[in-house]
Amino acid sequence: MPQRRKKALAHRPKALAKRKPSSAKKIEKKPAKVVKLGSKAKAPVSNTLPIYDMAGKSVDTLTLDPLFHEGQVNTDVIHQAVVMYQAGQREGTAATKTRGEVSGGGKKPWKQKGTGRARHASIRSPIWRGGGVTFGPHPRDYSYSIPQQLRRKAVAESVKSVNSNGKLIMLKDLSLEQPKTKGMVHFLNVFKAQKPLLVVDKKSNNLILASRNIPGVALKTAEEVNALDVVSHKECLMTQSAYKGLLKRLKS
Repeated sequence: MPQRRKKALAHRPKALAKRKPSSAKKIEKKPAKVVKLGSKAKAPVSNTLPIYDMAGKSVDTLTLDPLFHEGQVNTDVIHQAVVMYQAGQREGTAATKTRGEVSGGGKKPWKQKGTGRARHASIRSPIWRGGGVTFGPHPRDYSYSIPQQLRRKAVAESVKSVNSNGKLIMLKDLSLEQPKTKGMVHFLNVFKAQKPLLVVDKKSNNLILASRNIPGVALKTAEEVNALDVVSHKECLMTQSAYKGLLKRLKS
């Protein structure tokens, strides 16, 4: 060691004793609890439902088909069907013009050489202001289809989901003497329905006129109802005859 280094170290105080470990308790990191989805035990879904009249009185009971209450809800099937229906609802009218579709630009703005500026062939080039759009959207059809059996399965699973939430209400019958919105509102208030889907065996003119002016209310038949209709509403009010028609459709 050089002499200067030794002298510099001689003037320094002695090295402090090794620090003792702090008396504070070490905080042990506990592993995070892993919460498994669906780990909570849910009450079994009842396979029987009361049948109500339009006044809200129970008049009978209905034993549901295992299709609507057995097993867990297959959300993947419902998702596939919902995305398909929503894709079919897209208008697909977004459009832009390419350089060939924008008006003007048929004349070369200036000669090729001798101006000192960059060469251009058209003022409607995509790099010009007011020019065409490169790779822009054009009108197209977004609709596609999934297998029929998958669509039927999605309807059954969506009804099962509504039933598991206690929002499936069976009706003896659904009819109105007059096409009055007031009568339909009174009927929905009996069941405290906020955004209901009404499933009937056959649409009557009175039901169509009475329900079409109420926000959130949809009227469908058992033949046309799909998974998107069911999951888009909070409650599903289904007549007994519509239930039989839907079951026949799903099992055909």
